[in-house]
Amino acid sequence: MLFKQWLPALALVALAGCQHAPPAEPADAIWLNGPIITVDDHHPDAEAVAVRDGRIVAVGKRKTVLRYQGETTVMHDLQGRTLLPGFVDAHGHVFFVGFQAMSANLLPPPDGGVTDVASMVETLKTFSKDSVLREQFGLIYGFGYDDSQLTEQRHPTRAELDRVSTEQPVLVIHQSAHFGVVNSAGLKQLGITADSANPQGGVIGKDPATGEPNGLLEENAFFMALGKLFPKLSPQQAVAMLQEGEKLYTRYGYTTLQDGRSAPMHVKIAEAAANAGALRADIVSYPDILNPGVAELMVPPFYHNVDTPPQYHNHFRIGGIKLTLDGSPQGKTAWLTEPYYQPPEGKGADYAGYGVVDDDKVVEVYTRALENHWQTLTHANGDRAIDQMIKGWREAEARVPGVDVRPVLIHGQTLRKDQIPALEELGIFPSLFPMHTFYWGDWHRDSVLGPERAENISPTGWLRERGMRFTTHHDAPVALPDSLRVLDATVNRTTRSGRVLGEDQKVDVMTALKAMTLWSAWQHFEEDSKGSIEVGKLADFVVLSDNPLTVPPATLIDLHVEETIKEGQSIYQRQARTGQNTPPALGLAPALADHGHPHHGAAHFAGDGCFAPGLEVIFHRLTGTPH
Repeated sequence: MLFKQWLPALALVALAGCQHAPPAEPADAIWLNGPIITVDDHHPDAEAVAVRDGRIVAVGKRKTVLRYQGETTVMHDLQGRTLLPGFVDAHGHVFFVGFQAMSANLLPPPDGGVTDVASMVETLKTFSKDSVLREQFGLIYGFGYDDSQLTEQRHPTRAELDRVSTEQPVLVIHQSAHFGVVNSAGLKQLGITADSANPQGGVIGKDPATGEPNGLLEENAFFMALGKLFPKLSPQQAVAMLQEGEKLYTRYGYTTLQDGRSAPMHVKIAEAAANAGALRADIVSYPDILNPGVAELMVPPFYHNVDTPPQYHNHFRIGGIKLTLDGSPQGKTAWLTEPYYQPPEGKGADYAGYGVVDDDKVVEVYTRALENHWQTLTHANGDRAIDQMIKGWREAEARVPGVDVRPVLIHGQTLRKDQIPALEELGIFPSLFPMHTFYWGDWHRDSVLGPERAENISPTGWLRERGMRFTTHHDAPVALPDSLRVLDATVNRTTRSGRVLGEDQKVDVMTALKAMTLWSAWQHFEEDSKGSIEVGKLADFVVLSDNPLTVPPATLIDLHVEETIKEGQSIYQRQARTGQNTPPALGLAPALADHGHPHHGAAHFAGDGCFAPGLEVIFHRLTGTPH
């Protein structure tokens, strides 16, 4: 009898012993000879990883993993470099990263060379000499100027852009992507005169002395102009733009990309690219629910609601919907509860930005999302917009209780400490933007929010005090999808001038890495297949030049992405260790000029903000499809 009682235990021992026998099939590839950060709290470190059919089959001690080596197994020697899970994009706009490859680079240092209006004009003149946009479409186009970084501390004017051309439209876009300036030819083509009224949710800048338009267009006035001015591209060129965006993302170690405010036609182009096998990384799309036709997109094979595991079809899927409640803090259009520290020109001391969606509409959208089990991303930069989001979800959940769609707060830059318990109560997941501390920290402190509020922008420290998870993002293309800049900013919170903005909001390196990997996968309902190096998960990896857990935190920004691996296959490799890891300058990619034959050029830009509904109009202009 005693022997019989021992039989189950003996069987388990025997089974455990079988784990040391060679596997039935060898691995396709094994990575070893470098630090491996698994981002798995149960087994944080490993010496080797084995992969078969795009998934991890073994991770752990070198001796154990080498049992999976066979005659055909490819051995990847890390040579001391560090292997991590591939980065998962918590929020960005991959389609428009490629779109930016068509523009002149008007960024300030360190990402460009424009420091004043004169250097902007010269950059545009040089770009236009060889610009396919000018030759084929009669447009001179630039992206990334920043009035806060220009010597003049203001936007350029139509007269200054007339120095580039008086015959062809010139359009320059602010880093926030919420403002633009056009020259006289552009204003004429748009039909904007002294008699033109401001559109709803937008402003046409005018000279206070003459009443004539000065070229500056804000919010919806800008989006409408952009849709009218931008040239028409072929469907092949539109797909090539998407591929260019994908290339820049993968250069920075991202294996899952987001298109975080898609128009329906963006979705259709991505579906076409997927069906043609043109995608190498995973792309998850969140179409703007305020655009007509979005509900019709939410069907298989590209969409499955939150009740089923996420399924990509040839590397593309629709993850849910997007709603935008306000604008940009650095552009001073985010909706705050307290006025801006220094109000924009022409605004009173009580100016606090503005919302763009009525309360009733917000509740309607959230209720519909719960009824249909749609995950929802909500752009809310200002704390007043976050109040609106919280109120909307509270009312919607009272109408449709018991449904968890993991709603996501996007940006949350002025999130107040007293709002955090409500996020936790309602299950609202925060995706914050600490990268702003570098690009805009000084501007926020000195002009936008003032010293006290600026210290707590993107308050990751407050979230960790409550034990809450969060993600961090870059919002590409209005911020470069530079994973190491995101990591550095989350850990160090150092501004352009070298000051620390928000010492109490810093987090440790491992927390920052989780926010870019495992917690980002959780945000997308993909934690079972991505975000950590564990058996059964996809073999999505990034190889860094050194170990972020052991280098001095101040040197995180000096690390490089050496390789990006998607499902066991290399999709980006750094060609030379020159100490430089910046993409080529902006300019029309040959992929676009040559009707869809991609190359390795990419845009380089930085900033803040989010794309607006007018970009659906742009897409119809791009592809020539009916609006």
